[in-house]
Amino acid sequence: MISCLYSKIKAVQLQEFVIILFVDSLLNREQKNKLLKLARETISHYLVTGKIEKIPESDPVLKTQMGAFVTLHKGELLRGCIGNMQSKSPLIETIRDMAIAAATQDPRFPSLEPKELPNIKIEISVLSPLKKISDPDEIIVGKHGVLVSNNFTSGVYLPQVALETGWNKEEFMNSLCGSKAGMNEDAWKKGECDIYIFTAEVFSE
Repeated sequence: MISCLYSKIKAVQLQEFVIILFVDSLLNREQKNKLLKLARETISHYLVTGKIEKIPESDPVLKTQMGAFVTLHKGELLRGCIGNMQSKSPLIETIRDMAIAAATQDPRFPSLEPKELPNIKIEISVLSPLKKISDPDEIIVGKHGVLVSNNFTSGVYLPQVALETGWNKEEFMNSLCGSKAGMNEDAWKKGECDIYIFTAEVFSE
């Protein structure tokens, strides 16, 4: 599991539902609403009981293996964000597990308390497969999320980070390498890391 965004970044109000889309929307509104409802109910149940519920699901799309992140906002501030870039579990189970992780396992924050949940806004990012690139010019800020890695460390920013911070490509990549991954800021320019891009379908309550 990977944490996203860092705690000093403020989240801003994003446009209705999808921000960055695949060419064709992967999920319909009913499926998005179902995943958001599942995430909230899962967190609520887990915070009270400490138990993870099984999820019967017949929708073939929600049973597809896909990476995803669940992000929690409290007002304008990040409250938790955990995800899997590539999951071996059905999407609906990934959302369930990442919702619990975002609420209780993000090392930057204390575990969410039940009394906080009514003030929490849930955002879900469903990810496309990773694509390794050799030329940073392929990165389109605001469209692509980026994962950087070397033999020692890695870091990832979701596509919406650029929208929320107003960063240009250089600021986005310098922060990803330097602040998030703990590399040299210009590692992405000097070929000192592998670079992968992806898109995300992002929707929220």
